[in-house]
Amino acid sequence: MSFQNPVFIPGPTNIPEALRKACDMPTIDHRSPLFGDILNPVLAGIRQVLKSDSAHVFVFPSTGTGGWETALTNTLSEGDKILAARNGMFSHRWIDMCQRHKLDVEIVETPWGHGLPADKYKEILKADTDHSIKAVLATHNETATGVKSDIAAVRAALDAAGHPAMLFVDGVSSIGSMDFRMDDWGVDVAVTGSQKGFMLPAGLAIVGFSDKAYAATDTARLPRTFFDIRDMEKGYAANAFPYTPPVGLMNGLKMSLDMIAAEGLENVFARHTRIATGVRHAVDAWGMQLCAASPDIYSDSVSAIRTPAGFNATDIVTVAAEKYGMAFGVGLGEVAGKVFRIGHLGMLTDAMMLSGLGVAEMVMKDLGLDIKLGSGVGAAQEFYRFGS
Repeated sequence: MSFQNPVFIPGPTNIPEALRKACDMPTIDHRSPLFGDILNPVLAGIRQVLKSDSAHVFVFPSTGTGGWETALTNTLSEGDKILAARNGMFSHRWIDMCQRHKLDVEIVETPWGHGLPADKYKEILKADTDHSIKAVLATHNETATGVKSDIAAVRAALDAAGHPAMLFVDGVSSIGSMDFRMDDWGVDVAVTGSQKGFMLPAGLAIVGFSDKAYAATDTARLPRTFFDIRDMEKGYAANAFPYTPPVGLMNGLKMSLDMIAAEGLENVFARHTRIATGVRHAVDAWGMQLCAASPDIYSDSVSAIRTPAGFNATDIVTVAAEKYGMAFGVGLGEVAGKVFRIGHLGMLTDAMMLSGLGVAEMVMKDLGLDIKLGSGVGAAQEFYRFGS
């Protein structure tokens, strides 16, 4: 693997040099007002990225997985019923976490490559007349399959059923890269991490709570210590954490939010859509298909590309790393060996993406696939030249 080449995994993503340097800072007294000059702009900036006027924002030293646990343990009690669809590896892992916390999960098995079944949610929620379901889990962007689900439709299902369950959304690979509307979609807990759209190393779980979810902390009885949002809130009141904060990462997040604001949030989304569309043109030119079942659910942050039957897609990732020093993502779970993944999120440009497509073509040609060199690159070039 070469440190000179960009990575095309779905995260961690490429780190801008300015952010790397922002994380590399001298030690400060993390209980002094100086840390507040980092903390408070971070909380405000995250609220803007979430498109929320009122979210209670918390940043923990962790990853998106810790964000999942923060959502569950601060709002629920043992035995509470959860509704979730399993349509990929990351929805599966969140379900597994619920079960380990002794929550009662009603699972809607959904084909990998498909979005969340809002209609099925609506049916189940309407039938739950005693409102035993306390929360609905939704993975906005399923990283394993390159599928974006319609969170507004899930909220509409809750509303149509007149159901008071909270809506928890995994936005780890979407927030900061794709449009996310916490207030408009009625999201009660939004979860993301530092290593995707925020272009930083892994190490921060970023979580937004609605007023409703925040209030649920009063009655939640699942054990929590490290991820207790009320403890964190008390720390924030003193411009601090309840324990030693990762000051360098927080400083990097402050600069990341400044960079996103300077580019303009809608421009960030448009750039991701443009780069992703170029990748999809390349996939078409190769005569391949995405794992995502239809264009309306194509992800703008990662594409999972199906290879011909009988071909081990993992070989593409292995040869790309060993021969060309470039990183792509392997297939996970039910699509392991059937897809390889191209991450196109975070710090990325059209030109960088073309380098990834060019290497992918060389690797597939090396492995004997019927690929014409330059076909996918050319298709992407035509789009990047004239597309919006």
